[in-house]
Amino acid sequence: MIHLKPEDLSIPDLQRTLQFAVGPRPIALASTIDRDGRVNLSPFSFFNVFSTNPPILIFSPANRGRDGSTKDTLHNVLAVPEVVIHSVSHAMVEQTSLSSTEYPTGVNEFLKAGFTPVESTLVHPPRVAEAPVAMECEVLEVKALGDGPGAGNLVICEVKLIHIHERVLDEEGRLDQDELDLVGRLGGDWYVRAKGDALFEVEKPLASRGIGVDALPPSIRTSTILSGNDLGRLGNVEMTPSEEEVAEFATHRRIREIFDQTADRIERREMLHHYAKEALEAGKVKKAWKILLTDRLNAPKGSANL
Repeated sequence: MIHLKPEDLSIPDLQRTLQFAVGPRPIALASTIDRDGRVNLSPFSFFNVFSTNPPILIFSPANRGRDGSTKDTLHNVLAVPEVVIHSVSHAMVEQTSLSSTEYPTGVNEFLKAGFTPVESTLVHPPRVAEAPVAMECEVLEVKALGDGPGAGNLVICEVKLIHIHERVLDEEGRLDQDELDLVGRLGGDWYVRAKGDALFEVEKPLASRGIGVDALPPSIRTSTILSGNDLGRLGNVEMTPSEEEVAEFATHRRIREIFDQTADRIERREMLHHYAKEALEAGKVKKAWKILLTDRLNAPKGSANL
């Protein structure tokens, strides 16, 4: 492992390191206007949601790394504290990238990128018709984090109105994560697409309190077969199967085959761990626990190495 101090790196090298390490980052496609009503549209990946009540989004148009100059978006929100922030789907990622081009002040990126402007309801900047979600916002505060090259400028926005295309809603009228087909920003020219096999669910330990990885039997916790993710799944249960459940499960064909195949305790344990890993990868956590706990039947009487 290498160890880097930010002050020892050039600004481009530090920026590259941070942008590769911190991601995927959501993209805010921000529509703003200046005092003369001229429109600007630009994407920012230093962006996220920070509060639900009140609904707060923050994005950061950082100073340019080459000379520390500031961007039109920053000038606009200081002059007219309103912005429309759009979610960016895969269908519009190339146009969004094009809108990041440093055109001269006053050039309308809606036209350059080929986006369709739609009049907003509560704010003056127009919104992008092609975006799956558009959020009309009031800018509450702009906080400069520095004045040199690469310094961020936090634009703190309160959401006032949300527009959602029907095409990204499920049968219950809620946002469908797969249909949104969002893209995220990585380092360099890399992006990531949140759709299909790239999506997966991890149950939050909210309804119950998981026993934790530290409560796993040592033979499981120190397994060379089970990964950290596997241990996390096992630790996210409120209680383990009972002795009766394990004894009943031990009569299943595959468990009997494993016990019949070898009398070597270590080899048998490894086979059980491989079997449990299969169950975990299929989302069958309780079954994985039963598999692992049949190892008790293989342990010498009174063994503490469980």
